[in-house]
Amino acid sequence: MTGIFDQITGKDDTEASDGPDHDTSIDHDVKPDIHTTEEPDRTERALREASQELLRLGLLEQSHRPNLYRTALIHLERLNAILEPLDLLAKIDEIRGLAFLSVRPDADSNQEATTDQNDWSHPLVRKQRLTLEQTLLVAILRQHFIAYEQDAGAGATDAMVAVDELIPQFQVYLGNSGSESRDRERIAQLLNQLQNHGLVSAPDTHDRVVIRPMIAHLANPENLTALLHALKQKIAKTSGDSQEEDESGGEV
Repeated sequence: MTGIFDQITGKDDTEASDGPDHDTSIDHDVKPDIHTTEEPDRTERALREASQELLRLGLLEQSHRPNLYRTALIHLERLNAILEPLDLLAKIDEIRGLAFLSVRPDADSNQEATTDQNDWSHPLVRKQRLTLEQTLLVAILRQHFIAYEQDAGAGATDAMVAVDELIPQFQVYLGNSGSESRDRERIAQLLNQLQNHGLVSAPDTHDRVVIRPMIAHLANPENLTALLHALKQKIAKTSGDSQEEDESGGEV
């Protein structure tokens, strides 16, 4: 199959890797030999695979793809040279063993200064907005993740939380539906949605999920401040509607 960088350069992809989607072997002692190439004018196989996987998933976790992550870490400058024409940038979080894509800060420099940030788009990046409930759950999960790192040390893996722990914290902000099964189903649906964003793992047999390290970058202080503002507005609107109903109900 033709890779995206082979399409950009117009090269034939007969030498492209047909390896599996997931690494089955972990060799932490051997550095990737990116200087072994099939053709002298092609990008080395390891860099091709690392860049293609970054474009496919948006991130590389050391715990899941150690070889590709190590390639991105060691050859970050060359990797970003590949991504530069696409207005993308690879960033490394060495503490958490994470490489992830972001849009270059100057990518929208050609747009009008008055353009609203919400209207900005990148031809290769699909913008997905989180709902209020999804964002609230992200904030709660991030709190658990940071607390785990404070206890186990930054970069520690396997930050887990049980669904039963999340339900009462969620109810503090959005209230109790009156049905325990309904509240559990709501949390399960939200976790499944966040799993598609790469923020949590699938629940295990004990209804626990692993919080993945990307959450530390997605739930940044700016996003959390916006969430708090939205929650205050929703609470104020709900209180106002309830007051109007009480007043109308008391009229004769």
